[in-house]
Amino acid sequence: MKLFYADHFVLPLPEGHRFPMEKYSRLRERLAAFGRFRPGDFRVPDAASDDEILRAHDGAYLRRVVGGTLDAAEQRRIGFPWSAQMVERSRRSAGATLAACRTALAERCGANLAGGTHHAHRDFGSGFCVFNDAAIAALTMRAEGRVRRVAIIDCDVHQGDGTAAILADEPDVFTFSIHGAKNFPFRKAQSDLDIELPDGTADETYLDALRRGLDAVFERIAPNLAIYLAGADPYRDDRLGRLALSIDGLAARDALVLGECSARQVPVAVAMAGGYAREIDDTVAIHANTVLAASRFAAR
Repeated sequence: MKLFYADHFVLPLPEGHRFPMEKYSRLRERLAAFGRFRPGDFRVPDAASDDEILRAHDGAYLRRVVGGTLDAAEQRRIGFPWSAQMVERSRRSAGATLAACRTALAERCGANLAGGTHHAHRDFGSGFCVFNDAAIAALTMRAEGRVRRVAIIDCDVHQGDGTAAILADEPDVFTFSIHGAKNFPFRKAQSDLDIELPDGTADETYLDALRRGLDAVFERIAPNLAIYLAGADPYRDDRLGRLALSIDGLAARDALVLGECSARQVPVAVAMAGGYAREIDDTVAIHANTVLAASRFAAR
């Protein structure tokens, strides 16, 4: 299975910034140390092109991002100060999900070791998200004639509001988000299917709800491709999560999503999405478990 990364494009963030950029390089190092992957399995993706990005985003917004003319309010909403590195990293992150999708269609599964930037809307960024990689990838796979129908399965603890809004009028792309009811974003968009969970939801209740949600997804669409935003942030010790899943429960979540896709022979592109545990090693371990589960899916 091929793993796409862009963690060497480091963003210059202020000291004390709450986004844990180092989790990405630590994840790649941990996966390399397992011995399960060959050096050639780790690949730097091409940057997403303007044409690919414009399938999901407004041209004026793209020009402001690329040209460095985002105003102060736009930068605050994104959560990162503008820099040339931010632009390149955002393009590469979207490119990694595109590459993961193309790999999945050829080899059952591919993974972006970052991505899941689901708060980016058509004409603005938000919540540490500049370009919406899942929306760009879904629309590009369709535009290239690789697939007809795509399911986006979003298990990040925060609703995929940007994804839902961008794809609201795309009947062949089904958006499913299972997330905390009282968490960010506080004004939710409407996915094709939303499951909202109360604070403190733990493993058994979460997995039951997810199982019902996946049943509904596959009843309503027969996808040629699934894009799975895994998310480490439903974890009980996540600083921004508010749910109460264990590391074992999150591994069971991965097994459930990938197992349901396997039963239907649906290729899967995986993105890591959020993760802000008090101990960064917990976030890295959760993401690593997701990638290892994906590699077992690819080998079936």
